[in-house]
Amino acid sequence: MLASPVTQWVSQYLSIKYTERLGEAGIEPSAGSAGDSCDNALAETINGLFKAEAVHRRGPWSNFEAAEYATLEWVDWFNSRRLLEPIGNIPPAEAEANFYAALETEDIAA
Repeated sequence: MLASPVTQWVSQYLSIKYTERLGEAGIEPSAGSAGDSCDNALAETINGLFKAEAVHRRGPWSNFEAAEYATLEWVDWFNSRRLLEPIGNIPPAEAEANFYAALETEDIAA
């Protein structure tokens, strides 16, 4: 089964944004070429989750703007509201904020 043009665009968009984010963080992709996260296991996992939870359940969308908005909603949920058991049933964004707050507290104490 061939992917729809919108699904292909969403997948490309995620791959490009993922690669940009790696660059911003100073991280080199572990495999693949620029803009291609297909060989990266973490990226494959995230892309697979996105496809299963957003694309296949909520798509197809009528236009690129609708697909982009659905992508933003899913990423917001994934980072800000999804509860993760391994980190104490809190969202990843909260765990990250706690981590940096602890670093600031350590700096003040030192």
